[in-house]
Amino acid sequence: MNLLSFESICIFLLSQALLALGIQQIHVGQEMIGKISAAGQLMQCSASLDVLFLLDGSYSIGKGSFERSKHFAGKLCDALDIHPDRVRVGMIQFSSTPHLEFPLDSYLTKQEVKERIKRTVFRGGSTETGQALKYILHKGFPGGRNSSVPEVLIIISDGKSQGSTARPAMQVKEKHITVFAVGIKFPRWEELQALSSEPPERHLLFAGDADDAANGLYSTLSDPICTATAPGCKVESHPCERRTLETVKELAGNYVCWKGSKQPNAVQASLCPFTRWKRVLIKHPSRCFRTVCPDPCDSQPCQNGGTCVPEGLDRYHCLCLLGYGGDDHCAAKLSLECGVDLLFLMDSSAGVTLEGFLRFKAFLKRFLQAVVGQDSPVSVGVAQYDDNVKVPIEPGQHKDTLRLMKSIDALNFSGGRTLTGRALQYIAQHGFRSTPVFADVQDDLPRVVVLLTDSKSQDSVAEAAKYAKDQNLFLIGIGSSFMRAELTMVTGNPQQTIVYSDPQDLFNRMPELQRKICSVGNPEGCQAQSLDLAFAVDASSGVGLENFLRLRHFVRSSCLHFIINRDVTQIALVAYGSKAHTVFALDTHTSSSAVLQAIEQVPFLGDSASAGSALLHVYSDVMTVQKGARPGVNKVLVLLTSGGGMQDAAAPAQQLRHNGILVFVVVVGDTERDTLLRVAGSPNYLVHISSYEDLQYYQGLIMERICEEARSPVNLCKPNPCMNQGVCILGPGSYRCECHGWEGPHCETSKHQQPLQPDPTSPWSRETAVALGELFGGQALVLMWSLSYGKWWGLGC
Repeated sequence: MNLLSFESICIFLLSQALLALGIQQIHVGQEMIGKISAAGQLMQCSASLDVLFLLDGSYSIGKGSFERSKHFAGKLCDALDIHPDRVRVGMIQFSSTPHLEFPLDSYLTKQEVKERIKRTVFRGGSTETGQALKYILHKGFPGGRNSSVPEVLIIISDGKSQGSTARPAMQVKEKHITVFAVGIKFPRWEELQALSSEPPERHLLFAGDADDAANGLYSTLSDPICTATAPGCKVESHPCERRTLETVKELAGNYVCWKGSKQPNAVQASLCPFTRWKRVLIKHPSRCFRTVCPDPCDSQPCQNGGTCVPEGLDRYHCLCLLGYGGDDHCAAKLSLECGVDLLFLMDSSAGVTLEGFLRFKAFLKRFLQAVVGQDSPVSVGVAQYDDNVKVPIEPGQHKDTLRLMKSIDALNFSGGRTLTGRALQYIAQHGFRSTPVFADVQDDLPRVVVLLTDSKSQDSVAEAAKYAKDQNLFLIGIGSSFMRAELTMVTGNPQQTIVYSDPQDLFNRMPELQRKICSVGNPEGCQAQSLDLAFAVDASSGVGLENFLRLRHFVRSSCLHFIINRDVTQIALVAYGSKAHTVFALDTHTSSSAVLQAIEQVPFLGDSASAGSALLHVYSDVMTVQKGARPGVNKVLVLLTSGGGMQDAAAPAQQLRHNGILVFVVVVGDTERDTLLRVAGSPNYLVHISSYEDLQYYQGLIMERICEEARSPVNLCKPNPCMNQGVCILGPGSYRCECHGWEGPHCETSKHQQPLQPDPTSPWSRETAVALGELFGGQALVLMWSLSYGKWWGLGC
C-alpha cells in the first residue's frame, strides 16, 4: 500500500475544512441536522430483527477510516434494541477473504456488542466485496434465526471493489435480505448504489455523519419492521447531496513541438496539446429520507438574538445575550447595572437641524427613564456643542431621575457650526469634573462618552478622538447610516458605532446602547483568535448542588463570548469529583447552541474532590491531538473549584504548563493561597472569589486574561505532536519529529514495517498549500490528515 500523495491529502483536508464550515453537508442546513439529531434520541427499533455488519477492512480503506467504520457501527447499535428475542447483531470483516468477527448469537446486550466492535482489529488486504457476498450466500447469517425474522445486511465500504459485485449483490437481494450500503471516506457511490436495496435513496448512507445515518437506517426500517415513531414525528424526504473524490483529465494548454514535413530532411514547428490529471469533488444530487420530530424552538420564541435550547419535545428555555433577559423570551432588560461615569455629547449645530436635536433629546429622555433607577450606580451627565461646548448637566449632578429629566427638557437648540473634533477635545479635558464624595477616595469608574450627531464634522475628528481615548475615555457613536464612516473614525471600532435607518429605528437601538455601555472592560470574547479552551468544573460535595449550578451557569455564559467552530474556538468540558470524566471533547460540538445545550446536561457528582485527577485527565484525555486539540493553536484550561482536593494538583498543573497549556485557577471560598499559587503558577492566573454570588462580576477579567493568551505566540511543539516518545524539533514555520525505534512524520510506524513512500505521480502543489494557508487564517502550518493512518501531519507552507 502506498502513502497517499501530498496533493490528495491536501484535497481531503480542504474538503474537511469545507465540512467544518458547513459547505459540505451531506444533507440540509444546520437547523434540519439539529432536528434529525434530536429525533435520533427518541429512536429504538424493538422488532425481531437480525442485523449483520459487513465491514471493509482492506488497505484502500486504511486503518484510520476502519476505526471510523467501527465508531459508525457502534452508533447504529444505539438505535437498535439488542436482545436475544428482538434485535441480534453480528459482524464480518472482509478484505482479500471474509472473516467472521462474531456471529449473531454471541452477544446478548447492546453494551457487549459495542465493546466487541471496539476490539475488532484491522486486517488489511485487497477489496473483494463480491467474495464477501458469496460467503453470506453460502453460509447465511451466522448465528441468525434462519430467515424466520427479517434480515438486514449493512455494508460499510468505500465502494472500490477489485472484483465484480453485480451478480452476488443481486442474489443476496433475491433472498429477501435488506441491504444498506454505507459510504466511508469519499466513496464510489455508483457501486454502493448497485449493492443497496431498492429504492437506493432509502438504503444509501454516509458514515461521516453517524447520527444522521442512524436516523436514516431507522427511518427506512420503521415501516413496516420497527415500531412506530414517537408521537408527532414523521419520515420526511428532502434534497441531499453525496460527494466523492474522482481523478479527471483536463487540457492544461499547448506547447511548441516539432513535426515532420513532406519535404525531405525538414521539420516544422507546431503547437501540441498536453493534458494533466487532477482530483475533483463530484456531486451526486439525490433525495434522503429522515425522521423529523417537532421542535419547540421551531417558532423561534427567543427574541433579540437569544438562543433557544429545547428540553424534550414540548419545553425549551432561552439563553439571553448581555443586556437582555427582561422575561423568559429575552425581552430588553433596560437597566444599567454597571458602574460607569456616563456623558452624552449631543450635536446642537445647524447641520443636525432643530428637528434632529429634539429627536436626540426625546431619545435621551426615554433611554434614561428606562435605565436609571434610584439605586443605579451610573453617574449621568449631558453636554451639547456647535461652535462652542457647554456641560449643562455634569456627571453625577442629579441622582433624582425627575430632576434629570427637567434639566434635559431645559436644553435649547443653538444652531452654529459642527465642530465635533473641538467638542471631543474639550470633553476629554473638562467633561468629567465631578468631585468624589470622600476626598481621599479615588473616583476611578470607567468614563463613557456617547456622541449623538447627524452632521458631518467641519473640523478634524481623528486627532481629537485619539486624544480622548488616550485620556481613557470609552467612545460610543450614534448617528444615521450616512455617518457610519465618521463615527467609526471617532470610536476606532465598528463595534462601538450604532447607526439607525429612520427616526423610529433610533429608539429601537436602546438595548444595543445599553449593552455597549456595560461592555466597558468586558470584552466580547477573543473574536477571530483561534483557541482550544477547556473548563474543569468541581462537582464534588464540597461545592454543593446549588453552588454547582452557579458554576455551570458561569461556564455557559462564558461560552457566549466565543465564536465556536473548528477554525476559531473549540471548547471542552470536564466535571470532576474523586474522578474526572469528559462531558464533551474539543471536537465534539461545532456550534454555540450545541455547546450550550450540552452544558445543561452536566450532572452534579457529590463525592470528594481531587483537582489533581482532573488536571491529569485534561493532560492525557482532553488536550491531545487524538481528542481534537489542534497543533499551532493556543490552549487554556480554566479550573473552577471550591479549593478542595488541591493538594495533589501542583505537579499535574506544572506538567500542563510544560506542554504549552495555560492553567487558569478560579477558586471560590477560603483556601490556602500558597497551594493555589503552586497550581496556577503565577498570581496573574489565579482569581480568588469570596462567594459564588460574586462569580459573575469576575467574568470580564477572566475573559480578558484568556484572550491575552489566545493572542500570544504559538509553539508548534506544544503539545508534542510526536508519538512513541518522539522528540519534536521546531523549524521555520514547521516542525519535525526525531524518532527512536520508530519512523514516519509522527513516529507512528515501527521500523520493522515496510516504509511508506509518497506517490511520485502527484507532487505537492504549492498553490494548494497557499490556498489552505489562507483558508486557515494565514497560518504558516498546514495540518494534514492521513487517511491511511488516522494521524495528523504538520507541514510549513
